[in-house]
Amino acid sequence: MTSDHGQEDWVRAAFARSRDAYPSSPAPVDRILTAARTRRKRRRAAAAVASAACVLGLGLAVPFLTSPPGAESPASRPSPRTSPPARPAPSTVSVRVAEGTTGGQRWSVALEFHRTLPKGYTLPTYPDGTTAPGTSLLCQRMYIGGVRIDHQGGPWADCQPVTGTQDPQASAGLGLWGLHDKGLSGSRLMVSNPEANVAYGIVSLSDGTQVKAATVTVPGTAYRAWAAPVPNGRTITSVDQYDAHDQRLSHDTGWR
Repeated sequence: MTSDHGQEDWVRAAFARSRDAYPSSPAPVDRILTAARTRRKRRRAAAAVASAACVLGLGLAVPFLTSPPGAESPASRPSPRTSPPARPAPSTVSVRVAEGTTGGQRWSVALEFHRTLPKGYTLPTYPDGTTAPGTSLLCQRMYIGGVRIDHQGGPWADCQPVTGTQDPQASAGLGLWGLHDKGLSGSRLMVSNPEANVAYGIVSLSDGTQVKAATVTVPGTAYRAWAAPVPNGRTITSVDQYDAHDQRLSHDTGWR
């Protein structure tokens, strides 16, 4: 007992000496606080950098959303102009086929197309009592010396009913027209209502002259004609029609 108690005292004395020789360090409170403040500063700096980068990105995106200087913005651009409403087609269309002077007299030929049957016109009746078809009217107006050929027949003389603007019945071929003796004497007019491929006609006369006449079409329709004068005292030796490539399509010698 005595021995153990003395040994315990010795151990305690040795521990006391060791404690006094190596005093314990105080807790590093200041160092811990300084480190914490440093970490907070770093986090704030990082947040500021991220915020600046976001603002810079938005700034770079703005030029793509706005128009460049001097360019019109979509709001300032004028709205596209709307086309004006289409004007209705005229009820009557007239075209001059040809004109000139023969035997000292002025002459002219025109085609006159009425889209609807004009007031005062009555469709003709066939011998069997049926009425000729037609929704429109095509008139051939021919003048020599200021007098309309066939004027004795009234305002609709030399007019034929047609259906619309493409009626093939309007191609009536060749005709010789005049003010006297049904076109057999005096100054006359050779008029053709040709097919679509006829570009012009040539009338050869007994004195060796040739008269070339170009085909003219009523705008917006398939109705066409060419016309050439035949002076008083002359006869016709031939009438030839050609296409646009100068290929002869017909040769007619049955005129006088």
